[in-house]
Amino acid sequence: MALTGRTILQVIPHLSAGGAERTTIEVAEALRACGATALVASVGGRLEGELTRAGAELIRIDRLATKNPIAINGNASIIAKIIARRKVDLVHARSRAPAWSALWAARRMKKPFVTTYHGVYNAGNPLKRFYNSVMARGDVVIANSQFTAAHVRKEHPQAADRIVTIHRGVDIGRFSPDAILPARKAALAKAWRLPADNTDAVILLPARMTGWKGHREAIAAADRLRAMNAPPWRMIFAGDAQGRHGYLQELELLIAQHELDDRITIVGHCDDMPAAFALADIVIAPSNEPEAFGRVAAEAGAMAVPVIGSSIGAQGEIIVDGQTGFVVPPKAPETLATTMANLLNRGREGRKLMGDAAQLRVRQNFTTAALQQATLAVYDRLMGRPS
Repeated sequence: MALTGRTILQVIPHLSAGGAERTTIEVAEALRACGATALVASVGGRLEGELTRAGAELIRIDRLATKNPIAINGNASIIAKIIARRKVDLVHARSRAPAWSALWAARRMKKPFVTTYHGVYNAGNPLKRFYNSVMARGDVVIANSQFTAAHVRKEHPQAADRIVTIHRGVDIGRFSPDAILPARKAALAKAWRLPADNTDAVILLPARMTGWKGHREAIAAADRLRAMNAPPWRMIFAGDAQGRHGYLQELELLIAQHELDDRITIVGHCDDMPAAFALADIVIAPSNEPEAFGRVAAEAGAMAVPVIGSSIGAQGEIIVDGQTGFVVPPKAPETLATTMANLLNRGREGRKLMGDAAQLRVRQNFTTAALQQATLAVYDRLMGRPS
């Protein structure tokens, strides 16, 4: 690729721990590896250190996340000055409010403009649809799954011929069973209060604590599973409450009402997700709203753990039903329970066969390296065409 010496500016409101932020860092790392300059305009956040280690430069714009129209216009002027001063060759926006600023700046400076749809935006009225439309105004519009691409085509048909699907990727060096030392598993098992001699199968639901991730349905399914005479199991909810204390209390009450305190444990935020998947025998992701990609299914698959995911959204692009895991209808605790019992009854060897198939599929289709290569190819193509 002819990116050596080029300068790419990615624009994202925050550098927290989300998928858009991770992808920003991964693309910056790939840019540096091929000799390009990687700039990131952002308010900043807890991933700033990782961005620096990737070889990128953070350009802090304090009000970049605001939806205030006056500030958005002001940010456009700031970004245009950055483009001129740093000789930026292409601008890539990853969120709506800063994308408006980035669009106006890129057009003013006559630079290629790329957007990535990292999620599916609801549009309850024409004004909201117009606000969302900035993400469909790129010279190339990247969708992070076929599901997302279909949503963009439906909501913004004028962008149909500019959509490129680039699935999010998994770092298979980090998410690899061989990379997890026993001490990491032991430390996490202790933090999760698992018995040192635990032989029960661990069913993991890794997700932030919010209603649409399916925790209520998982509790109802666990209640049914207990009556199915399946091999011994325990369930772990691992995820940040993000201030939703009322929801957390509701789940604790549901667990107590179903007398599942000895079966289900809520462990909070997990800093070592590869080790978490390494401790799991089964991973569930019973979301009752569509996932735009399905990071849990991809990361667990990379760790050779079978996943039960929801049939809505993009998880079905990662999971091959019945081969690498299972997809089940949302809000269907009985089906979820039956499917968990199926995997429990297969035993460790049966689950390993399915997990190995999941790992192969992820390594062939959903890697960070593939995402990086495809994204840089988009940049290369746009910068190689006449302006």
